[in-house]
Amino acid sequence: MTDTDERKHLDENRERVRERRIEAVKRWVEYIQSEPVDVWGPQQNAVVNGQLEAAQAAGVSAAHQQHVEDVAAAILAEQDDSA
Repeated sequence: MTDTDERKHLDENRERVRERRIEAVKRWVEYIQSEPVDVWGPQQNAVVNGQLEAAQAAGVSAAHQQHVEDVAAAILAEQDDSA
């Protein structure tokens, strides 16, 4: 396989992965629009908490952890402002 072929193969793979992620997001949006927040909220919290725990187990720096917390706080503040 030449470098060009390999690059093309990687680009095609990235596009397939991207399309699957977009479809997953669309399914999640449909789900949260069809279910009350008390059903999907704890599920989403479990996913986010799991990601944070995995990041902590991976040994992320304190600065990165603070950045994640700051972003989360900003998102919550923006949601509160728009409600």
